[in-house]
Amino acid sequence: MTITQKIKLAITYAGISEAELARRIGSSPAAFNQRMKTGKFSDDDLNKIVGALNATFEFKINFPDGTSI
Repeated sequence: MTITQKIKLAITYAGISEAELARRIGSSPAAFNQRMKTGKFSDDDLNKIVGALNATFEFKINFPDGTSI
């Protein structure tokens, strides 16, 4: 699943629109929509998004021995 798909699912779960999320993170809806199309988000972008959704985001690399990085 791409990051864009995850964000779309998250905003649906949160019961808000993409435009509302854009406003919450200080972006215009048009600029945020363009970012959604490219799927390119910085760590700062993702932190703003999850903060606006009152959620957390984890990116982990899991090894067979149980180690997560």
